[in-house]
Amino acid sequence: MSVQHRAVRMGDLRASMKEVAGGVRYIRCDQPLGDFPRAMTDRLQHWAETTPEQVFLAERQGDGWRSVTYAEAWQTVQSLAQMLLGHNLSESRPLLILSGNDIEHALLGYAAMLIGVPYAPISPAYSLISKDFAKVRHVDDLLDPGLVYASDGTAFAPAILAAVSADVPILIQRGDIPGRRIITMADALATEPTEDVERARAEVTPDTIAKFLFTSGSTGMPKAVTTTNRMLCANQEMIRSALAFLGDEPPVLIDWMPWNHTAGGNHNLGIALYNGGSFYIDDGKPTPDGVAATIRNLKSVSPTVYFSVPKGYEMLHQHLVQDEELRNAFFRRLKLMQYAGAGLAQHVWDGLDATATAATGERIMIISGYGSTETAPFALTTTWPVERAGEIGLPAPGLELKLVPNGQKLEVRLRGPNVTPGYWRQPDKTEEAFDEDGFYCIGDALKFVDPHDLSRGLAFDGRVTEDFKLSTGTWVNMAAVRSGLVAACAPLVRDVVLTGLDRNHIGAMIFPDLGACAELVGARLPPEALVAHPSVRRHLARALDALAARATGSSNHVARTLLLAEPPSIDGSEVTDKGSINQRAVMARRAALVDELYAEPVPDHVFVSLRKAKS
Repeated sequence: MSVQHRAVRMGDLRASMKEVAGGVRYIRCDQPLGDFPRAMTDRLQHWAETTPEQVFLAERQGDGWRSVTYAEAWQTVQSLAQMLLGHNLSESRPLLILSGNDIEHALLGYAAMLIGVPYAPISPAYSLISKDFAKVRHVDDLLDPGLVYASDGTAFAPAILAAVSADVPILIQRGDIPGRRIITMADALATEPTEDVERARAEVTPDTIAKFLFTSGSTGMPKAVTTTNRMLCANQEMIRSALAFLGDEPPVLIDWMPWNHTAGGNHNLGIALYNGGSFYIDDGKPTPDGVAATIRNLKSVSPTVYFSVPKGYEMLHQHLVQDEELRNAFFRRLKLMQYAGAGLAQHVWDGLDATATAATGERIMIISGYGSTETAPFALTTTWPVERAGEIGLPAPGLELKLVPNGQKLEVRLRGPNVTPGYWRQPDKTEEAFDEDGFYCIGDALKFVDPHDLSRGLAFDGRVTEDFKLSTGTWVNMAAVRSGLVAACAPLVRDVVLTGLDRNHIGAMIFPDLGACAELVGARLPPEALVAHPSVRRHLARALDALAARATGSSNHVARTLLLAEPPSIDGSEVTDKGSINQRAVMARRAALVDELYAEPVPDHVFVSLRKAKS
């Protein structure tokens, strides 16, 4: 007898398609988009008045949680809004947030939204990991902020002193920044709101800019995606139309994903606020050292819906297998797991399925969404159970897809109320991003799960610009080859950069999962020692040879590979803010290593995998 999925109410995303000349297809959800509020802060006031004692935000404090109710959050947001008004912030002098997720970060952002002042949360890595602070300087130049928030003045002082204009006041919770004008959070919270807050709020419209979110892009410095109130509110209504259960009871989320990225700050935090739920800030991370905090938090708070990236699920699954207390707490009231950012490895998918069944006697639905910073981010999802990664479902209500033939693929473009009007102060980039009909050109390709049945939805088919031809004229489907290589070498491979444009064969530079490699060899060694360790090399050699034996031709045969001891560089733009690899930047920065993949004689550290002829 097959195990059934836990009952969960999902929305109806049935869609219709129209094909026009040139093979262009338009797809729309049959269900119209419901009404949505003017601004997300209207939802904060609503819940403060209807469920004032409901916990809105919580973060770790010692052995327990420090929490803020909706009523407390609403009062604090008004006080912070008055403080912001005192510094004459505006669209052209926005609020800049350098530090990561905390309660004050969230409330300060909503305070800015309340009075029509955009805010820009940027990756803490720009300040704490980067050595040259070039991206902080770029953001400061582009936005010209009127106030900067950093939770710990001492930790962020080097970046602020090097890259933030000297006349900009700095808001901090603790620490100090010598020589700078400092405002303490305690003083800001003590500000008494006046009628000026309500007057400023009355001027806010759906098209008022709520925030700027920075995307890494494929080259150059990050672009500021203009994000309006309309985008955020329409997107949350789209999400609730698809994940209908969110409207049945206040959701409970526990989440680590950074708020400088659209998935964490728009999607996940927004779900809690829009639906009157509770958001517990997870101080863990999907790293060998950081996952312990996540495990501790999940034993304390049982979520009703859980979001993470594939690496987060991979690390969580390892603990779910071993820890019965964690299994029981995590799955106790969980209705749905959703991943984004990359493909979920099949062994992780199957493992999550098995542990859920072991803990509850039921399967828990696993789905993926699709979108980008420019779409706020939600655009497509499945609302039915799927069994493998890559299926992304159908468009949300109110969104229109345009599928345009592009070589061997169907390039997807999007139009709807959740799509950005453009990039701040970069009209040339904005013009490049939209086609003649106003559709946003996201740069991805999609394909039909079943070309004869639209109801089966769509699947991700890679980036249209990443596929390439070998010197023989053979096309290489980058996404398919990359996912096959990662799956074959699991769990030792974190990510892969493929080479081969105008070359004779496909090559690959592998970013190893150093934690998995250390577990294989039974010791924590320096990266250089791990990638050279005989156990690691034997394991990968066997996996690569098995993959080569299954290759059907040069289009999917990875002939040579090498392991990279150096992780992707933030300063070198090799990794985006959401942790994905910038293929073009890696190949440019490591051009000498690319040459080694094609050198004759073959260097000793390069793996060679020979394809066996098919009989």
